[in-house]
Amino acid sequence: MARDTIDSSPIDGIEALIDWFQAGSKPVSDWRLGTEHEKFAFCTASLKPVAYDGPRGIEALLRGMEALLGWEPILDAGRIIGLVDPTGGGAISLEPGGQFELSGAPLSDLHHTAIETAAHMAQVREIATPLGIDFLGLGFAPTWTRADMPTMPKSRYAIMTRYMPKVGNLGLDMMYRTCTIQVNLDYGSEADMVAKMRVGLALQPVAMALFANSPFTEGRPNGFRTFRGEIWHDTDGGRTGGLPFAFDAGFGFERYVDWVLDVPMYFVKRGDTYIDVAGQSFRDFLAGRLPGLPGERPNMGDWTNHLSTVFPDVRLKRYIEMRGADGGPLEAINALPALWVGLLYDETALADALALIAGWTAAEREALRRDVPRGGLATPFRRGTVGDIAAEMVAIARGGLARRARRNAAGLDETVYLAPLEEIAATRRTAADIMLAKFDGAWGADIARVFADHPV
Repeated sequence: MARDTIDSSPIDGIEALIDWFQAGSKPVSDWRLGTEHEKFAFCTASLKPVAYDGPRGIEALLRGMEALLGWEPILDAGRIIGLVDPTGGGAISLEPGGQFELSGAPLSDLHHTAIETAAHMAQVREIATPLGIDFLGLGFAPTWTRADMPTMPKSRYAIMTRYMPKVGNLGLDMMYRTCTIQVNLDYGSEADMVAKMRVGLALQPVAMALFANSPFTEGRPNGFRTFRGEIWHDTDGGRTGGLPFAFDAGFGFERYVDWVLDVPMYFVKRGDTYIDVAGQSFRDFLAGRLPGLPGERPNMGDWTNHLSTVFPDVRLKRYIEMRGADGGPLEAINALPALWVGLLYDETALADALALIAGWTAAEREALRRDVPRGGLATPFRRGTVGDIAAEMVAIARGGLARRARRNAAGLDETVYLAPLEEIAATRRTAADIMLAKFDGAWGADIARVFADHPV
């Protein structure tokens, strides 16, 4: 999230929160996609992460981007922490360890997303290269320890950093040492939301396997294809997971609201001040019983800020966020939205995807979440493997994109962006598998080679 919300509109009970989600429904003609991608910034001379301060730091990078783009700065206690396009386009923000993120504009098709991503990387490198900064496209920092990671001057991150060790062992690693790619997609109605959430939640581990790209920790293989995926199992069980209740009869906006109300809060923002209420209940806040702000009731800004602090595999806002993929290079950044747009934005593909997951039990879905980070595409599932499901998933997505028939100036439709995933599904070799083979072979166990071989 690029900027925490200030919206003083009062909340008139739980029904208003349900209506808030309902207001996100859009006709098919208005559906868009917004791609978000994070990348590790590193110093080309030392291969260390980039500090915030200094003439060659993250602050200097942001100020350079501000001058180049003319975007408005986002400030926290007077320090720049991001940029936002004043015309309603995208935004640039920082993750806790300085991971540099583009939250893309809502766009009509994947061709425009590919142009946006390529333009962003060209622009950011125009500023970063003279500063001696480059970018790494992986899901987990391959060499850096927690102690190596810088901190960004963002108030909500200070609150989260204090709270995370109380609710899990790997939450700080999630904050400071991971990167992801995600796509945000629209829904047409409550029923459409339910169908898309169920497909997204059931197939998120399969997408995680396809995009597995984090097999190293502190210079050595860590035993996982996606260590980033493993981290989510020990981050904060109160706000993460596969949302098994989404598969219950009667699931809808009201049930999701009911869950979010009981997810522990991090903060309340009043003006420019962040009030630490970590661990306290939004449900109590709604009733005027929040210990940190006794007698005060929340507004809609508080609600939208709280929604940004829940981290399920698929997150519902006034759109749906697909959150399972490791960070990666440009081709992966384009492939991730292609996969989900193909599955979810075509009526036939969505029906086929629902048929694919029909009959999967809650235990099977949870087993996929548990086992895929280590096993990747080779993870056993029913009579086959996750790789078999991945091949079906990619084929359904191809059909959906072909039927959308959105073509670029060269006459190519959106299926071109699935090519990397089709190769992975065919060969059963992910980015993680290829890196591990290089580490044992051409790299001669020299993990420093990853910085040159895996740029964004």
